[in-house]
Amino acid sequence: QVQLVESGGGLVQPGGSLRLSCAASGSIFRIEGMNWYRQTPGKERELVAAGPSGGSAWYVSSVEGRFTISRDNAKNTVHLQMNSLKAEDTAVYYCNARIRIYALSDVNEYWGQGTQVTVSS
Repeated sequence: QVQLVESGGGLVQPGGSLRLSCAASGSIFRIEGMNWYRQTPGKERELVAAGPSGGSAWYVSSVEGRFTISRDNAKNTVHLQMNSLKAEDTAVYYCNARIRIYALSDVNEYWGQGTQVTVSS
């Protein structure tokens, strides 16, 4: 069984910074990709940052230049450094991972429980 556990959310003033972390544990052969999504009430979950996985990371345009995604493959973790936060970044942030649990298995998708980020003065 695979678990994704997020940490690092909270309340921050506009212009401030937060760093989210997500650790994957359990029966893992290889993590094919780790991403961050966010969701606000009444809206669909939105991909915020993807990768990097053997190449460049991808960011939704509204966060490009302010957010940075990074991975620690040895620890099966992914981080999201969020700088210059704005009120519109307020959301529940979810970690997402595509994981192969053994060499010949399909790649399955897993989600963390979500962590609240609130940007407000």
